[in-house]
Amino acid sequence: MTRNSKLWQVLLLSLSALAASANAQSPSAAPPKLEKIEEVADDPITVNAKPAPEKKITEKREGGRVTEVKVKSGKSSYTLKPNNPAGSALPGDATGSANRGPMWTVKEFDLGKKKKTSKEEEGAADESAPPAAK
Repeated sequence: MTRNSKLWQVLLLSLSALAASANAQSPSAAPPKLEKIEEVADDPITVNAKPAPEKKITEKREGGRVTEVKVKSGKSSYTLKPNNPAGSALPGDATGSANRGPMWTVKEFDLGKKKKTSKEEEGAADESAPPAAK
């Protein structure tokens, strides 16, 4: 019987601790203290959307078929060409591809064009040159 009595003592002790902790955690009846927030004037907010980039599309046709499309959108430009499979291959066959990707224009150079000089550079060159001998 000593076993049962010790078990009851431990059980009663744990229940009383549980009841005491439940009473300690109950919220108080007083409302919580709130901080006052300063009122700020409501200034209107203006949102300006960026204008859409200007698109320029140029198509080249031969015999009613589009052979090339050049697209310039903002600073980017690319060229689209149709996929013309070689020989008798059809699009979707193992030898013919179904898609052809765009060709992006990265940089363009004009090597044959001479540099333009400004009038200021021409005037400075004339002043530094020695006078012509007669």
